[in-house]
Amino acid sequence: MTNEESDGSLLLDEQLCFALYAAQRAVTAAYRPLLDDLGLTYPQYLVLLVLWERGQTTVKELAAALRLDYGTVSPLLKRLEAAGLLRRERSARDERSVLVAVTGRGEELRERARRVPGALLTATGLDEAEAARLREELWRLARRAESAADRAR
Repeated sequence: MTNEESDGSLLLDEQLCFALYAAQRAVTAAYRPLLDDLGLTYPQYLVLLVLWERGQTTVKELAAALRLDYGTVSPLLKRLEAAGLLRRERSARDERSVLVAVTGRGEELRERARRVPGALLTATGLDEAEAARLREELWRLARRAESAADRAR
């Protein structure tokens, strides 16, 4: 086996990272018209998904759930708060901690958002079983990549 074979291809379309990047951009673009109807960006939608699922949570827990840093989450929260969809307040038990919760308006938006997952499947032509298999494989890849990154540190 030559070094070239053992090291892998340097062709762009053969890179796993590029296929994931292209898929992520395409999926986000497919979400755009669905989320425009709700007045949300894709990252804002993700924030609301966490809050709808978990209820009131800390900014730290929210950032961890989204796998984002505080500096990325904070501007998202400010915009959602300005839109009246969530509120932030200091925890009475720990002043260093900021709690985030959806407002009544945010809960109303939840009902309209229920159609988004099904509409995305329709738009992409995936059925629920295909989507579940793909999601499972992507989570497996994410866990393996996180482990590899941890070992490399």
